[in-house]
Amino acid sequence: MTDDITGLIRENVIQGRVTREDEGMDEGMVGQPGVSELTEEAIALGISARDIINNGLTRGMDIVGQKFEAGEYYIPDMLASAEAVGAAMEILVPYLAKSGVKAKGNIIVATVKGDLHDIGKNIVSILLRGAGYTVNDLGNNVDPQVIVDAVRKENPQFLGLSALLTSTMRNMGETIQALKNSGLRDKVKVIIGGSPVSEEFAQSIGADGYGADGFQALALVESLSSSNDD
Repeated sequence: MTDDITGLIRENVIQGRVTREDEGMDEGMVGQPGVSELTEEAIALGISARDIINNGLTRGMDIVGQKFEAGEYYIPDMLASAEAVGAAMEILVPYLAKSGVKAKGNIIVATVKGDLHDIGKNIVSILLRGAGYTVNDLGNNVDPQVIVDAVRKENPQFLGLSALLTSTMRNMGETIQALKNSGLRDKVKVIIGGSPVSEEFAQSIGADGYGADGFQALALVESLSSSNDD
């Protein structure tokens, strides 16, 4: 039974269906339970949050990532799947502690000062939460000092900075400099992302890494987490 329902959750993540009213990639799915209903059903059946996340949500998003990289899925498809995972995670929050699921790490994310775009940041946040990280999303147009204050207060392992405009990219560097001035730079790994950003730019401002999309950002965090554990 566990495999059956987590398999359905996984398939509906791939289909990008939050509720039974949603259409999927395939025809004829309207009216069938979506990720939200299936997650509620799995909980009612006594299936652990760990199994739901690992065997349903995470595996589903792994497949979505493969389809995205292969050019089979586009950004709207990825957004739909990410939204489905986000809805399920909201349902699962009260059950995570009971299942013994501990957060892999704490992450602060923000779109830097002057930039109001947040779709990419939101995708990264959802993927990270789905992978088991605790994420504090500070929003968009965030002043460097606000970010510094949050890092000082929460002591996260990671800080994710996003920018969509070439004119706001420099504020990533200013934020990293503000961390240095506050004596906090060595206490947090900084990863950056956004359309105008590159690996070369990340290196030039002293960031710890760069993710071209949400899946690469997640892979980078996982890699840096593993290196910290070694």
